[in-house]
Amino acid sequence: MNLTGNTFFVITIVLVVIAVLLPLLLWSRLRGPAVVRGACRLFMVVFAQATAVLMVFVSVNNSNGLYGSWDDLLGTSNHVNNAVDLGPSGTGGRQIAALPKVRQTFEKVDEPGLGNGLRRTYLKGAVSGVEGEVYVWLPPQYDDPAYRDKQFPVVELLAGFPGSSKSWFRAMKVQSRIQPLIESGVVAPFILVSPRTMLLGDKDTGYANVPGTVNADSWLTVDVRKMVADNFRASLAPTSWAIAGYSAGGHGAAKLALAHPDRYSAAVSLSGYSDPAAEKTSITGADPQLRRENDVLNILMAAKTPPRVSLLATGEGADGYLPGLALRDAAKPPTTVEVRPTVGGHITRVWGAELPYAFRWLTREMRLEDGTPGEGGPGGGAGRQDRPEPEGAEVDEPSGAGGGMLE
Repeated sequence: MNLTGNTFFVITIVLVVIAVLLPLLLWSRLRGPAVVRGACRLFMVVFAQATAVLMVFVSVNNSNGLYGSWDDLLGTSNHVNNAVDLGPSGTGGRQIAALPKVRQTFEKVDEPGLGNGLRRTYLKGAVSGVEGEVYVWLPPQYDDPAYRDKQFPVVELLAGFPGSSKSWFRAMKVQSRIQPLIESGVVAPFILVSPRTMLLGDKDTGYANVPGTVNADSWLTVDVRKMVADNFRASLAPTSWAIAGYSAGGHGAAKLALAHPDRYSAAVSLSGYSDPAAEKTSITGADPQLRRENDVLNILMAAKTPPRVSLLATGEGADGYLPGLALRDAAKPPTTVEVRPTVGGHITRVWGAELPYAFRWLTREMRLEDGTPGEGGPGGGAGRQDRPEPEGAEVDEPSGAGGGMLE
């Protein structure tokens, strides 16, 4: 039975109702020795508490997209077939464009809570040795005959840890938040791509390549990107690609964009961190050398030439905002970093409220106001690190406090 399906949630509600009715109907009617009556009453109390906890957990999980399957919840999933050493490029010395074309079959996703227009495929990464589901959402213009010869920009979406590949559509409601902006022309018609990021059960991969363990970097930046370009009207050019993530996914988005400016031109980090050790289950945070190599600030400062990447970092205090300021202070042209404060905590409601601003920012920084990726790369001004809104433009206030759950 699907962990995130409505059927299982309804079953938990039924169990709670039964757990409430049992003591009301049977408490005073129990017969037998005192020990037996006491054991039965204790069972009814424990059963009531257990079913209530289960119902709340399923509700929270469905709302926040923490675990997509029973295997993810139990930490038994493993989506790594092999993890050979692919070298610094993460391609094993091969050119991405020269790799064989990947043709995938997509199914329409008809699951309550995920919105409309979503499709899914199961990809076996030829380079990374990783396999998993990938969700794709196409903008309204994609099937419009007027756009039949147009290539579309892409935003790759990374969940936090734990986090399901559905979370951007279920918890963050990304397509419903940006589709009206796309239809009005305020936001570019982005293709949204959300691949699986939980690859090693209950361990966080750090979105990195670790020979012999996992090639999460190559899965996200090589296999998934190549598959999208081979199956949809999308280019592999970095000016057409951005990457965004929240929490641990924010760390991954910033890290991957700064490490691969030949693959991405912009990144959005929502409450992301720089030091991978901020996630206690991270395999990159547990090893001193991997920790240094995968620290976002270290990647930026160690770059031989400043990467041509625009970064938007949001957060509150040490939870994304201060790491963003450190990146902004270290950035040199053509790298640009904008830092945006939020309030309300480390919750999906805060991150979701930032999406309209983030996608307008991506449209601007990727020079997509006319729907075409700019040839000059992101930014639009060498060395500028904070770009003001045009005079008279609507400006989003920082996210307010609200409900939601911790990632």
